[in-house]
Amino acid sequence: MRPRLSVVVPFYNVGAYIGDCLESIARQTWTDFEAILVDDGSPDDSAVIAKEYCIRDSRFRIVAQDNAGLGPARNTGVDHAVGEYVAFVDSDDLVTRHGFGMLVRTLDRTGSDFAGGNARRFNNSYGVRPSWLHRQCFTQDRLATHVSETPDLVLDRMVWNKVYRRSFWDEFGFRFPAIRYEDYPVTLKAHLAAVTVDTLAAPVYYWRERESGDSITQQKFQLGNLRDRVVSAGMVLDLVEDALPPVRERVHSHFTQIDLQALLTAFGTVPAEEEQQLVEVTHELIDRLDASALDGASRFDRLQYAALRAGDVELLRRLAVFRDGQRQDVRAVRRSGRWQLDYPGVREAAVPQELYVASEQDLTLATSVREVTWVDGKLSVKGTAEIRHLETKRASSLRIALVIAGRPYPLKVRRYAETDLHGDEALVGFEVLLDRELLAKCTAGPAHFDVTMRSGRVRRRDTLRGQRAGSPGWPPGAWIDDTSWIQPGPGKDDCFAVRRLTDPCRLTSVEQTPDALVLHGRSRFDHPVLFVTRPVAGGEEEVPLEIDGRDFTARLPIRPIIEETNPDDPFSQRTTRAFRMRGREGQEQVLLWTAGDRLVSHAEGGRVVMLTRSTGGYVNLHESPIRMTATAAVVAGNMLVVRGPDWGDIGFSWRRYLAGSDDYVDVACRRTVSDDGWAAVVDVDALRRDEVPADWILFATALDGSSHAVQCEPFLSSRLPLTMSRDSHTLAVRPLAGTLHAEVR
Repeated sequence: MRPRLSVVVPFYNVGAYIGDCLESIARQTWTDFEAILVDDGSPDDSAVIAKEYCIRDSRFRIVAQDNAGLGPARNTGVDHAVGEYVAFVDSDDLVTRHGFGMLVRTLDRTGSDFAGGNARRFNNSYGVRPSWLHRQCFTQDRLATHVSETPDLVLDRMVWNKVYRRSFWDEFGFRFPAIRYEDYPVTLKAHLAAVTVDTLAAPVYYWRERESGDSITQQKFQLGNLRDRVVSAGMVLDLVEDALPPVRERVHSHFTQIDLQALLTAFGTVPAEEEQQLVEVTHELIDRLDASALDGASRFDRLQYAALRAGDVELLRRLAVFRDGQRQDVRAVRRSGRWQLDYPGVREAAVPQELYVASEQDLTLATSVREVTWVDGKLSVKGTAEIRHLETKRASSLRIALVIAGRPYPLKVRRYAETDLHGDEALVGFEVLLDRELLAKCTAGPAHFDVTMRSGRVRRRDTLRGQRAGSPGWPPGAWIDDTSWIQPGPGKDDCFAVRRLTDPCRLTSVEQTPDALVLHGRSRFDHPVLFVTRPVAGGEEEVPLEIDGRDFTARLPIRPIIEETNPDDPFSQRTTRAFRMRGREGQEQVLLWTAGDRLVSHAEGGRVVMLTRSTGGYVNLHESPIRMTATAAVVAGNMLVVRGPDWGDIGFSWRRYLAGSDDYVDVACRRTVSDDGWAAVVDVDALRRDEVPADWILFATALDGSSHAVQCEPFLSSRLPLTMSRDSHTLAVRPLAGTLHAEVR
């Protein structure tokens, strides 16, 4: 019987990853598919693993060919596909359990030519995080749209987070070219040819980022890779030559911002014997880009363009080094009555001198939120504020106001020395304290912080933004009176904001029994109903309540949650559930966590259920395989001590991956166990012996040798960063993408 969906999976030398990839496909809730595994002459054991899946599951079959590259292998897969729809999966990536089903059902409903969904990046070191590129294109559900009315879709470069209607694919004869970066010419051509497309904000695809950096997109500074990138760009530019002006302009601007910058940055690492070839390749792209896109670039970018046109390879190299990590050393100096940007060692007569003049866009206000805590009933917000490229002197002034419903309330600002954008100690740090009286004026609408800074004759103003990892990303909330809860967090346009929630539906305490979690809380509605939902997969289930007025008790049996085991996250194997309360008249609120500052967990049969909070302070229930989770981190003398619940005989070490490699250095921890769980203890000096700066990740290793990055529990995240300074070094413990890191600088 003809399957409705064909999934094409080319593979080459991915023995370490293909098993997980095929398992994620096999576990799909959409079962009516065939998986065509194209062996592109793979020299390792990838084919052995693929054949095992074909033996176990008749929906999988292998097609073999001599090595020809990813594009031709995909074409081979399509030639053998018979489904009504076709999808592509790279053999080191993962698909979400509900992804194909969501996309196919959307196409059945709308009749669009193809549908795409959001994507996540992942690896074992940093966990799961949003894909920047896909976050631009798949911000919301859009049914039956088109690139002409949704211009952000020109940024949609990848083929693998989609399901295509096969009749549409054949009608326009899509074929992948035999180059790297083969996706974009096909993807954009499909967007231009389609009558309508569907986009979903839910993640349907997990895009692996290898620690070794050996994927195609991570080898971006190799000359062969760059050549293919320019060839691909040329194909795309041909496609939009006669396109609508907004589409053409957006594509040219995108190549200017992304691909051209990759070429120019490569001058910082390319071997001397390849420099002239890189000049020629870069000229191929820049000569095709519209002047309007190039003229709209920053002054620094135009310095690089001028150096390229002048053929000054040495200047291109020095500018690339600045862009790759030293650019913040660029300072603005006053010359002849105007500000000029001073790039040490790169001022050349060949470059028009007006490109050194600082513009309004160069001298912007840069802010960050570093730490959010409650101090004696007051909300403390610490951060930094400085004007880019200017030295922050003591004569500078800083004013901060909390803006509530359009009205500013000036705050007392304490300033202190902190590391600035140049890596120097300067008067850029600040702290503001918000007392209960002021917080009581806040509304449910977010109140933001207005920041004004003056340095010499330069005055800049902006909202406070730039939330760093730790408590700024997981800010703790608190009661300021019997009914008013204050919740800091992200507001509009990524600004940092404060909201007051009046008499919210809330969880007040949790009891553990041998087989259940018992939730106690209070509703703001009469006769409330509690629902548990799965934000990714959708659907809801009512939870029986015992009600006493507006107080409620709910019992969640553990075993049914563990036995369900159909995780929404294909990498961490975790499913997240949220809780909503609904009133008799349809009023609805997400359940707020006010039940203390520790998670509640239950481990059984190799899996664990954890009741904890979300970034916004709401109740979440996570179910996953057991992964060691850190719930506390302290510095005792010269020792860094991390603690968590004891779920097995596990060893701990701090791990640092070597640049561009899967190889790593481990510093073993001393492990102790008590009634409170495990503790992993390390001498801080051991983390400072190797090269600095360094990023260490806490890993847990089982008796069978398998290891994973230790998870950072949300309540611990809300208490981080933890910093200590010794000699000339600073150590900061903070969460990154849900895992625990120690940064040594």
